[in-house]
Amino acid sequence: MLISEDKTQLNGNFPNSTGKIVTIHQQDIVPCALDLLTDLVKYKTVTLVASGQSIPTAVAVANIVTENMMKGNSKILDIVVDSEETRESSGPSMVSIIKITVAKTN
Repeated sequence: MLISEDKTQLNGNFPNSTGKIVTIHQQDIVPCALDLLTDLVKYKTVTLVASGQSIPTAVAVANIVTENMMKGNSKILDIVVDSEETRESSGPSMVSIIKITVAKTN
C-alpha cells in the first residue's frame, strides 16, 4: 500500500475524526487514488493527511477519487489547512499541513 495508516494526530488544530486516517507522501498519484478507493469501500470515511511538498499529491488524490472514480458517490466533507513548527539543523521552521476528509455517500 502506498499510503500509510496514521493513528497519531499531528500537532496542528485537527479535531479527532472517525474512519481511517492515512498519511500521504510524495508518490505516484494514481496508485494512491486506487488505495484510497479501496479504503473508502471498507471505512466509508477516510482522512488524508499531508505536509509540505506532499500537499499537492493529497489534493490530487482527493480530486481524482471524488470527481472521476466515484463521481456522485463520494464527496469531500472537510478540508483543514494548518502549519506546525519543525526542528531542523538550520533552526526552527514552519511546515504547512493539510487534512482532507473524503466520504462515500452511497
